[in-house]
Amino acid sequence: MTSPDSSRQAAGPVYEQPLNERMRTFLRLDFLYQQALFHEEREDAWSTRAAMSALLEILAITARGDIRSEVLKDLERQMTVMHDYTTRPGVDTSRLKAVLTNLTGLRTELNSVGALFMQRLRDSEFLNSIKHRSTIPGGTCEFDLPDYRHWLDQPFATRTKAFSDWMATIRPLCDAVTELLWLTRGAARPRPEVATGGVFQIAFERENPCQLLRIALPAGTQLFPEISGSHHRCSVRFLLWADASVRPVQTTEDVQFQLTVCT
Repeated sequence: MTSPDSSRQAAGPVYEQPLNERMRTFLRLDFLYQQALFHEEREDAWSTRAAMSALLEILAITARGDIRSEVLKDLERQMTVMHDYTTRPGVDTSRLKAVLTNLTGLRTELNSVGALFMQRLRDSEFLNSIKHRSTIPGGTCEFDLPDYRHWLDQPFATRTKAFSDWMATIRPLCDAVTELLWLTRGAARPRPEVATGGVFQIAFERENPCQLLRIALPAGTQLFPEISGSHHRCSVRFLLWADASVRPVQTTEDVQFQLTVCT
């Protein structure tokens, strides 16, 4: 299916493919953080359950490796890049200063919490009981966790006070990850491309490997990309969606799209 001129395409879905383990972790953390923030503001118990699920998954991800150190390194790298821009002509110095100030604040806050900043949540008997039962399908039912049910029955103000306290612990890390992703996405320019017969191949510069691939399609399209590869090369197939009962098939027509290579 051939879409209109890419420069005139209406804003549509953007599909992202991380090309290294660090970027995969950052995207997962940000996904869960945004889910927790969304449901945290809603008063019903089902939303509180969804927010709790996201929080526990964040704790599980951050238990693997030293993610805090990785984030601090990336903050330093971005600050170096921003400082380099100060000597370039035509740069919006006020905006650049605001970005640097924000990065400095995020680094200071993440440094100040210490390496064991998550330990308080990991030591919580209440959170641990929910985490252990969450691995069982339906394991957080009221007969499995009556204390969790009792807490969910409390007024929203009581629940949100406790949840806000837990979120405050993870916020320095997650806010930094959100900012780093924003900078990574914004540092690259999208370019129009055509997938001939629904297939597109791309090779990256070895000296400047790609961290994140972004593919934007026009609004209303029934196509979506299937991306595979590494930070050296990628293959993209565009599949045609019918409905949930039919397996998507690769289109054989040319597809116009916007490609962004984030290094």
